[in-house]
Amino acid sequence: MTPVTINHLVAGDWVAGAGDVVVSVNPARPGDIVAEGHNATTAQVDTAVAAAAEAFRAWAATPTHQRGAVLLAAAQIVDRNAEAWGLELATEEGKTKAEGIGEVRRAAQILRYYGNEGDRQAGEIFSSPRAGEQILVTRKPLGVVGVITPFNFPIAIPAWKIAPALVYGNTVVWKPASTVPVLAIRFAQALTEAGLPAGALNLVIGDSETGTAIVDHPRIDGLTFTGSTAVGRRLASVAATCGIPMQAEMGGKNAAVVLDDADLDVAVEQVMLGAFRSTGQKCTATSRLIVTDGIADKFTEALVERARALRVGDPTDDATEMGPVITDTSRASILAGIDTAVAQGATVLAGGRPYTEGPLAEGYFIAPTVLELDGSPAKVWSEELFGPVLAVRRAADADEAFELANDSEFGLSAAIFTQDVTRVLQAMEQIDVGVLHVNSESAGADPHVPFGGDKKSGLGPKEQGAAARDFFTHTTTVYLRGGRPGV
Repeated sequence: MTPVTINHLVAGDWVAGAGDVVVSVNPARPGDIVAEGHNATTAQVDTAVAAAAEAFRAWAATPTHQRGAVLLAAAQIVDRNAEAWGLELATEEGKTKAEGIGEVRRAAQILRYYGNEGDRQAGEIFSSPRAGEQILVTRKPLGVVGVITPFNFPIAIPAWKIAPALVYGNTVVWKPASTVPVLAIRFAQALTEAGLPAGALNLVIGDSETGTAIVDHPRIDGLTFTGSTAVGRRLASVAATCGIPMQAEMGGKNAAVVLDDADLDVAVEQVMLGAFRSTGQKCTATSRLIVTDGIADKFTEALVERARALRVGDPTDDATEMGPVITDTSRASILAGIDTAVAQGATVLAGGRPYTEGPLAEGYFIAPTVLELDGSPAKVWSEELFGPVLAVRRAADADEAFELANDSEFGLSAAIFTQDVTRVLQAMEQIDVGVLHVNSESAGADPHVPFGGDKKSGLGPKEQGAAARDFFTHTTTVYLRGGRPGV
């Protein structure tokens, strides 16, 4: 494909960056350039924030139904381009083409959900203890919202932040990951083509300095972030100092618990999907597996057989089941994590070694890896590698399995496989996560229900569904009393 020119959307105009050169490459064939251009400068970020601030009053005053109509029109554009943009997504990010197309369609679904917000409840009325008075709770937008998104879902995660931000009347300054500029440009193009006013959305592509310029800007009224825990904590510190609300979805070290009575075929398939779909580059990916002793040997054998048979290759090939990781730096870090696990006593059941020849050696590929731990302390059990690596431990029974599932500073997602409703209820009570799946993979989120983590996986109100309103708006409690009748 011809490289896409990286431009930035500032105050309604597409402009070239004035910063350093930025190049996005195909992780399956790093010699192929997907997009190139220049980063935005801090001065361009300042212009973008000023444009968002100027556009805010008029956009906030626009009726919710009209704001929603823009999102609905954008959803049609996104859906219409799903095949082409999904292929671009697979080429620049590395997930399979089918997953890429599915993600683009999910972005359209999110736009449609929030596009209909005007038909939903907009506030609340409470009884007053005083005669002739009612108490109303109304909602208003925050103002200018900074949006910082990661590489792994380059259109879906922006959609689930930007769509509610806009429909609730905020304006946006958005910095995507610089490794995936094409889908960011496509999403911004869809919204502008749909009729979004100039300045309501500003797209600035760049490195960490670009993100810092947004976070530190005195005219930013709120910040929503998805990314690593380390970066999220640093941004939260800055936001707290500036006195602005922040919403963060950060790391995960998600466990799948397979009990003795689980449906073996279902559990193997779902654990495989959770661990290796999107090359394990999901905050909700299954990176820990806990299997009770009665099924452990049979389950592990079946899982390893499937992992070894997984087709790894060019993500744009329809036959490919798993593509590369995003960068060579990520690849090296994941392989180093595997080596450390082995040094700490892990047994390699599948994968575990770099590809040494052919196209898989040239790209940023890692074999689907399954490691069995013996219970000794191991970093792979506690630290997020963000790749196709699954650490396995055995448990004597369900109680020990649930304890192991909670053995993490993170609390984003988990999965349990069992036919026993009593155990399901026990898991709901005892496993401390924001999202719990029963007999399905640990990854997955729908736009109409809350999404986010507990413990050190999340900060601030949850995302998606009605929960998004809690972050993107603030309340005003109105004590409403009229004058004397007839006066």
